[in-house]
Amino acid sequence: MYRDLIAHLSGTYHILAPDYPGFGQSSAPDVREFSYTFDNLSVIIERFIDRLQLRNINLYMQDYGGPIGLRIASRRPELIGALIIQNANAYQEGLGQALEPLVTYIQKPDAEHEEAARVFLTLAATKWLYLNGAGDETRISPDSYITDQYYLDRAGNDEIQLALFRDYGSNLALYGKWHEYFKAHQPKTLVVWGKNDPMFIAAGGNAYGKDLPNAEIIQIEGGHFLLEEHHGFVAELISRFIPG
Repeated sequence: MYRDLIAHLSGTYHILAPDYPGFGQSSAPDVREFSYTFDNLSVIIERFIDRLQLRNINLYMQDYGGPIGLRIASRRPELIGALIIQNANAYQEGLGQALEPLVTYIQKPDAEHEEAARVFLTLAATKWLYLNGAGDETRISPDSYITDQYYLDRAGNDEIQLALFRDYGSNLALYGKWHEYFKAHQPKTLVVWGKNDPMFIAAGGNAYGKDLPNAEIIQIEGGHFLLEEHHGFVAELISRFIPG
């Protein structure tokens, strides 16, 4: 997802884009060997940060990156130079109706509701996530959703994703803690939001202004994966937000 943005920015900034355990090129231990929770993923990434001795981090967060990154930022605020938030929700008003099957699965993780949650692991759903809300679908490369689906379809990955679906409620329980972090530390923040995202709706982007009155909030004519269309525009925003 970040491939084009990295190409725009890599000549100016030192960019790191790790995959979480169970994602991309990182190891994917079986769910019986590793507990896939957002707490654990945040610990792994925090260890990654410490191993590389990273400081003054400009943390870019999208979707799952929000609850993982905000756990780290609220635990270690001294690490953070700035936050860049793209369709990563931290407010109740940002939860769209499209999330209802997952919310129900969190509340009732039985076989019936698991079947509905598994729909989110199909190619049709992955493609929908990329195309729904896009300003111009012709600008969405099929490589994006085909690559995502390749990793989703790996043996055992469905159980990893279902475990994270079930744990997502732990993120909602931390919203208040993250709001306190925002209020207390006022991190420099840029919010870029695909305003047509049916899962994390536009109100979720605007809500950051409640606790971060100095945040720059920009609603963009795009969907959940707005960088597919707007990587150049977002790169320009970042270049102004964080001078190289």
